[in-house]
Amino acid sequence: LFPSKMSGVWVFQNGVIRLAENPGADSVDGSRQGSSIRRKVLVHTPSNEVINSYAVLEGKLSLLGWERYYDDPDLFQFHKRSTVHLISLPKDFNKFKSMHMYDIVVKNRNVFEVRDM
Repeated sequence: LFPSKMSGVWVFQNGVIRLAENPGADSVDGSRQGSSIRRKVLVHTPSNEVINSYAVLEGKLSLLGWERYYDDPDLFQFHKRSTVHLISLPKDFNKFKSMHMYDIVVKNRNVFEVRDM
């Protein structure tokens, strides 16, 4: 376990590191556990816009130099040429979980943040 400046604790399990926001929150696979969990949203901080679709997200990421990557038909992916970073998201936006949001935040500091809805 690693302390984090974000609310929660970084947990390393089965080769995956994730932010455990609170006990009973997202599991490693992104499924929800518990009944009193607040829904998270990804916010584009310069515009204060909640990202509510992949079309909106793609527009924001493309302005930051991210390009769509079409290697896997089951994923919605972005790559930034100047880095080794790859953002991999589930094809279905309804399966877009907080672990995906935090991945975007970490790779785009000061541009996105995750908030409780």
